[in-house]
Amino acid sequence: MEYEPVIGLEVHSQLKTKTKIFCSCSTSFGAAPNTHTCPVCLGMPGVLPVLNKKVVDFTLRMAVATHCEINRESRFARKNYFYPDLPKGYQISQYELPIAQNGSIEIELNGQKKRIGITRIHMEEDAGKLTHDPDRPLTMVDFNRTGVPLMEIVSEPDIRSPEEAGAYLRQLRSIVRYLGISDGNMEEGSFRCDANVSIRPRGSGPFGTRAELKNLNSFKHVEKAISFEINRQKEILEDGGQVVQETRLWNPDKNRSSSMRGKEEAHDYRYFPDPDLLPLVIDDDWIDSIKTAIPELPDEKKNRFMDEYTLPSYDAELLISSRELANYFEACMKAFPNPKQTSNWIMGSLLGLLNARGMSIAESPISPENLSQLLKLIDQKVISGKIAKTVFEEMAQTGRPAKEIVAEKGLVQVTDESAIKSAVLTVLQQCSTEVDDYKNGKTKLFGFFVGQVMKETKGKANPKIVNEILKDLLENE
Repeated sequence: MEYEPVIGLEVHSQLKTKTKIFCSCSTSFGAAPNTHTCPVCLGMPGVLPVLNKKVVDFTLRMAVATHCEINRESRFARKNYFYPDLPKGYQISQYELPIAQNGSIEIELNGQKKRIGITRIHMEEDAGKLTHDPDRPLTMVDFNRTGVPLMEIVSEPDIRSPEEAGAYLRQLRSIVRYLGISDGNMEEGSFRCDANVSIRPRGSGPFGTRAELKNLNSFKHVEKAISFEINRQKEILEDGGQVVQETRLWNPDKNRSSSMRGKEEAHDYRYFPDPDLLPLVIDDDWIDSIKTAIPELPDEKKNRFMDEYTLPSYDAELLISSRELANYFEACMKAFPNPKQTSNWIMGSLLGLLNARGMSIAESPISPENLSQLLKLIDQKVISGKIAKTVFEEMAQTGRPAKEIVAEKGLVQVTDESAIKSAVLTVLQQCSTEVDDYKNGKTKLFGFFVGQVMKETKGKANPKIVNEILKDLLENE
């Protein structure tokens, strides 16, 4: 039987506020354990939570960007469960009345676009972090993360493959980064995902029994975990068994999941409205102010790059992958308006350099102005493309402007035809055997001669002139 996966994702994105959602403790990452805590986030008796308005602002931005309906009144609820990383014994979240619902985003995979529905977006507080001692039967808890604001985005079960799940997550992360509301750092846990996976006979209506994969923190892990779960459920059904509704943990080292606990339902958490927090009321003025603050989002920017700069879809997709990279490209356009040449150098040499050094575009040792200056020198035939790569490497090491490096090292391209002809004649005299072979039909040797001339001129000769003179001498003499 052919089975069809049915996948829904619950994405938790830590919001980039300076303080926690209900207290004034810092949200900065990497502090010593239990130093960013207070009686409020530790749930001491007699304390009262106070909602951080910036958390609401950020969540509203996401709601507008994903075409959600914004509820004019929403409520916070207590989600009761008992775990060592939850000091109060409950989590403040939203349940029956979330801040936003009924939205969507569009993904593109293999040239095909698809709409993925968003069921709801709500706000909640994060839990602490448990660290298990590898040598002793001991678990330590760090409450610094307790109370850090989370935005949960729950998708409709519209996803049909691990690849679609990866595309959906990448699009969501791109949006939160463009909005400036989250750093989307999966390695630090500020952008993580739970996946609900079931399968059904292709073409049938009812969904199968789902399993939930918890706390997936990389695109690769999400896709691998979902793929494993699909195959696991297929094997169970094909062997005549039944899939059990449960929560499972993914082990990236073993590339497999294991059962964690039976899947809880809403009634297991005994949700009820939090008596310490008033209903949250959103008026039209607040929503209008959020709409005016929304920047150009990834899809809009991609379409504009393709229209305004006539870039291919692939180039535009890569250049808008982060807001900072898109800004870098547009800064280059102001100094050197040659979109395709600039795109090629950014996608090739520049991103290759940054990836090798583990750097972001914001940390680039080569500024947009300096890269544009280098490309101008190529365009004006002051240096050749080959020399440009040498200059680029020097720029990457020193951060100096291209003109300065070219002048200092005497790298200006030779365009004098008599000088180039002299170098060509020298090469042809030294390679008389190859010349005879070329004239006897081995025309592929032409590239060899070009290389020898460039070597003779230390890479400074204008390649176009070299080709013209070589062709004339080899075919007419």
